[in-house]
Amino acid sequence: MRFFRKWLIQAEADLKAGRDSLEAGNYNWSCFQAQQSAEKALKAFLYFKGYTSIMTHSIKELLRECGKIEEEFGALRNEARFLDMFYIPTRYPDGLAGELAPAEFYEKEDAAKCLNSAELILKKVKKSLKI
Repeated sequence: MRFFRKWLIQAEADLKAGRDSLEAGNYNWSCFQAQQSAEKALKAFLYFKGYTSIMTHSIKELLRECGKIEEEFGALRNEARFLDMFYIPTRYPDGLAGELAPAEFYEKEDAAKCLNSAELILKKVKKSLKI
């Protein structure tokens, strides 16, 4: 199996886990899993294109790099920027202002929007890879 496929398989699994978390009411985890899905999908694309080391977790940065190869990725910049906001604060109690823990702070609408953004990015990657 080529290296990029492992990343793509995990991106799909993270998206499924995010949907499962949404159904279970674990909205903070659903948001984070959506972020992870998009990150791993974009990394799969970059590995497919020959990259050997990718150090960032920023979806916006990854998307910008993908856009250097294929301009159409630029259409997803709002989704990328949005998902970047869920990398740290969905998991760490000190990542949010105020007294609410991540498990209390995030709502169903947040999770649904994150999942939608991740799905759009994953679909674009699969289309570009012709999968």
